[in-house]
Amino acid sequence: MDLHLTDRVAVVTGASSGIGLAVARALVDEGARVVTGSRTISPELADLVATGRVTAVTVDLATPDGAAELVARAEELGGVDVLVNNVGAVTPRTEGFLAVDDDEWDRTFRLSFFSAVRAIRATVPGMRRRGGGTVVTIGSVNAFLPDPFVVDYSAAKAAVWNLSKALSKEFGPDGIRFNTISPGPVSTPLWLGEHGVAATVAATRGVDFETAKREAIAAQGGFSTGRFTEPGEVADLVLLLASDRAGNVTGADFLIDGGLVKTL
Repeated sequence: MDLHLTDRVAVVTGASSGIGLAVARALVDEGARVVTGSRTISPELADLVATGRVTAVTVDLATPDGAAELVARAEELGGVDVLVNNVGAVTPRTEGFLAVDDDEWDRTFRLSFFSAVRAIRATVPGMRRRGGGTVVTIGSVNAFLPDPFVVDYSAAKAAVWNLSKALSKEFGPDGIRFNTISPGPVSTPLWLGEHGVAATVAATRGVDFETAKREAIAAQGGFSTGRFTEPGEVADLVLLLASDRAGNVTGADFLIDGGLVKTL
């Protein structure tokens, strides 16, 4: 299926690893020109830059000016057709809600919510001038499956979901579509890295890493598929939503969690 993404300009935030890297790679494979924003350029991202289809911008998207700086670089290529808000981070709150102070709440919302607000604000004017565009934001099952272990992250992702739905109504007449994707646990450094969620759970519970991983798969009634989602599977959803093949899909959320959420 031709997704009609050849030579489209896409901005991907948080693309040095995990889902963001998989999305950038998938867009390159579809012929898009990609501008990535991240604090560091990983060896894997550098390999994508070597293809000549990727411009990697070193930027801190938690700062007030980071998103505008990134989008300005993409505008030099002729304007942004696709924005993928992916950047975010989660800190397991092993000591509970009362131990999460204002600074920690602020850090979570700056990276996981306000980075998307600012990227959208920088991108939409150009999309309106050119007659349309697509914004895909990576949310989380925690937007509607709140967990005290990630209480601030859950709240930030709920805000992202609400924002996307609201903007789909405001900018639909301008030809700009807004959709979100809600992954469950994904095989990325955020979950499975040296300092990821599984490692933190293991240290807190006094179990080994593999036990913590098995417990995560079994949590909430377990994954129907018995495994974590792969980053490339999330990227495939992004490609479809970014393309005009999904031209009348907006204000929607797509769950990809291996059957973790059992409710309707």
